[in-house]
Amino acid sequence: MSKADYYDLLNCSRNASADELKKAYRKKAKELHPDRNKENPKAEEKFKAVNEAYDILKDPEKRSAYDRFGHAAFEGGTSNSGFRASGQTGDFGSAFSDVFEDLFGDFMGSSSRRNSQRASRGSDLRYNLNINLSDAYKGKKTIINVPSAVTCEACSGVGSEGGVEATSCPTCSGIGKVRAQQGFFTVERTCPTCAGKGQIIKNPCKICSGQGRVEKERKLNVTIPPGVETGTRIRLANEGEAGLRGGPNGDLYIFLDVSQHQIFERDSQNLYCKIPISMTTAALGGELEAPTLDGGKSLVKVPVGVQSGKRLRLKGKGMPSLRGGSFGDLYVELEVETPVNLTAEQKKLLEEFQKIGINNNPAESSFFSRVKNFWDDLT
Repeated sequence: MSKADYYDLLNCSRNASADELKKAYRKKAKELHPDRNKENPKAEEKFKAVNEAYDILKDPEKRSAYDRFGHAAFEGGTSNSGFRASGQTGDFGSAFSDVFEDLFGDFMGSSSRRNSQRASRGSDLRYNLNINLSDAYKGKKTIINVPSAVTCEACSGVGSEGGVEATSCPTCSGIGKVRAQQGFFTVERTCPTCAGKGQIIKNPCKICSGQGRVEKERKLNVTIPPGVETGTRIRLANEGEAGLRGGPNGDLYIFLDVSQHQIFERDSQNLYCKIPISMTTAALGGELEAPTLDGGKSLVKVPVGVQSGKRLRLKGKGMPSLRGGSFGDLYVELEVETPVNLTAEQKKLLEEFQKIGINNNPAESSFFSRVKNFWDDLT
């Protein structure tokens, strides 16, 4: 039975570049790997064929011989160019060693992870901080208490008594993992001697039990800039969890939550404030003092005949920009208040006003005029 064409096995053209060949092989190897095709008995055979094809085509000289003579270049133990047959190239794993980590790194561990076993970076920490709107307006300096893992002072973070450096694990040579050959597969496991740490501590520190860090609450000074809002994140570099066995510290992220204000509502840089006014002030106009978030007052002129819901803009009286240099606006929303608990004299005066108050309520007149037209259309 004739052997399949190597290019067809990899599903690529004869003019494919080295990178294209590698990508094609990676795709096929993932697709046909026996561990992913346990129910397909032919997958292993196809996987071997793909491996053989790539083993030949990835080598420029072997590829040149194959392009000239086809499979005949590797029959009979040697080829016209002196190459050994692909079935005699040695360990199965050598055929894809250059992409082995990329293909199976998810369950066998990459070299970067192995190198990080000795000293690892500490975890980043999150701290939720609640502030009020005035703090967000003016900015604030405060002290927070952060429970965290800190460097053990007794061993200076190395994990051993007296600060003596740990020695490299003799079983895994400091890698943290060991490999074992099972058939044509190379299986990688966590080193049983050092539990994947890559180092052996002969005299673990009694304070931190060899971890190089201990749990402790720290006090940190935090500066909150003006203009922050809910969701703003402040990063304190190297203030997170201490690294393991002398590794670098993580970072601390402070997430701010700005509580609601009793007077003002916020929308980005703008502030909104509802102010009730009397019916007479709304009718005759006047002035009122509007509070501002900085603790001051601003004089507001009420137009004659103003209606509820009217917004008056106070420029630059809103929230400061987090980047500085500008302020939002304050919008005063007027609410006309209907008087209650009237005295007999007040009721009498209002009744007299109602009798002579013709055409003083244009919105009311317009509405009931439309209602009348609506009813007329129904008859």
